[in-house]
Amino acid sequence: MRALLPLAFLAAPATAQTQPVISVDTLRSVTKELSSDAYEGRKPVTPAEEKTAAYIIARMQAAGLKPGGVGGGWTQPVPMVEIGKATAQPLVFTGGRGAPVNLAYRTDMVEATYRVSPRIDLKNSDVVFVGYGINAPERGWNDYAGVDVRGKTVIILVNDPDWRSATRDGPFEGRAMTYYGRWTYKYEEAARQGAAAAIIVHQTEPAAYGWGVVQSSWTGPQQELDEPGGHADQSQVIGWMQLDAAKRVFAAAGKDFAAMELAAGQRGFRAVPLGLKASTGFSNTVRRQASKNIIGILPGTTAPNEYIMYTAHWDHLGHCDPVNGDGICNGALDNASGVAGLIALAEAQAKAGPARRSLVFMSVTAEEAGLLGSRYYAEHPVYPLARTAGGVNMDVLNVNGRARDFVITGAGKSELEDMAKPIIAAQGRTVSPEPSPEKGGYFRSDHFSFAKLGVPMLDGGSGENLVIGGTAAGHAAAVDYTEHRYHKPQDEYNPAWDWSGAVQDLTVYYRLGRELANGTSWPNWYRTSEFRAVRDKSRAGM
Repeated sequence: MRALLPLAFLAAPATAQTQPVISVDTLRSVTKELSSDAYEGRKPVTPAEEKTAAYIIARMQAAGLKPGGVGGGWTQPVPMVEIGKATAQPLVFTGGRGAPVNLAYRTDMVEATYRVSPRIDLKNSDVVFVGYGINAPERGWNDYAGVDVRGKTVIILVNDPDWRSATRDGPFEGRAMTYYGRWTYKYEEAARQGAAAAIIVHQTEPAAYGWGVVQSSWTGPQQELDEPGGHADQSQVIGWMQLDAAKRVFAAAGKDFAAMELAAGQRGFRAVPLGLKASTGFSNTVRRQASKNIIGILPGTTAPNEYIMYTAHWDHLGHCDPVNGDGICNGALDNASGVAGLIALAEAQAKAGPARRSLVFMSVTAEEAGLLGSRYYAEHPVYPLARTAGGVNMDVLNVNGRARDFVITGAGKSELEDMAKPIIAAQGRTVSPEPSPEKGGYFRSDHFSFAKLGVPMLDGGSGENLVIGGTAAGHAAAVDYTEHRYHKPQDEYNPAWDWSGAVQDLTVYYRLGRELANGTSWPNWYRTSEFRAVRDKSRAGM
């Protein structure tokens, strides 16, 4: 690999005004180690967690961090419950034309539950198509208007009604996904409406990934936060069905799926009872065990009780569906690389010396289970959110070489963007719009847990316009990763990776964090942001 930085930069002290030393050796060694088979895919609350935590703590300590967790230790316990499927029945639709439609587990559908229960039984539940399953009064849209779905099974489309738009114009921001398009929201709203079961129709383009990702993510033991009530307020059954399976179900009801899908995208759509009944059931194993967020800190000097946060999740899927005999989802890019970036930033910030404010470095658990570790921290913060000025989240680093551009995920939300843009420009790079805003990247990683409770967090990285190969090469690399490696055993460490683009991005994160840590500003959300009100409330009186 060619040299990544001029020798003059490597020799210079790492201050806010000079080039920080982002160690490529650290990026390589941490990523390679954490994504090796010895860590078994880093699934939380497995024996691999202890090995993972011990390694990350050792690297944080060697970087110069102090313990930043609960009680003066390195961790924050995260109470979790694992719900494993012991048995599974088909999802059967009856009452339609001809024979019942039987959907087989794993191939036609996947099903699970948030409820902490040893047995789930869904019997003869009326089936209703609720379009995109959205209730957004501020946008004049309610797919549940005029229908009572209590105790019923709802079938839901993924993404927003206007996801096919070529622009950002539309009732749900056009091509860009809003939170209403995210699958987590679909289940949340179905539960609020009292649905007994909520099944999303999988389609690759609006979901942003193929059926293989759903299959590998949903067929192993599922994890949730262990909270009072055992999630009894959630639907009994949640899951996905293949597009072809959905077409068979709709045909049994005498409906054309394509026509119904088209109607659901129009304002004024009303839910359609399908005249079918759904039945399924499965038994569960229930295991309670705490996982860990891992936290290190560089205490500040004159404002040590004000904080800047860097985050990257350490977990992945563990053992998953084998491909060519390999059944470990190693998660090299997702997100051993992000943890490597976290350690490299800790080394650089420690070498620069203490800043005015404290710098916190947190590797969170259970991102893959639905941002559980970051959600728990945000709801039970070790350092008050009202005193957390902002931060950066890292989820998958660029290993395809330097880029001419930088993409801010969910751009147009916070004043952190105004601070980041001059830093990006100083590298001779431009800020590009998200190439695939329909994927809803802003809602898919740990910064979102902080955003919901008011803390501005930057999430972004190299765009697709690579210095070598341009946008064609960058786009091809992105597609290859999504289709062939994302959430699959093929996400493995490659010694041929070019880390120069990661160094570019980490330099942006370093400078932004350093500027925040040495400053006195409190970046806020733009006035149009949905997170502005909660931030204003949390900061009132500070």
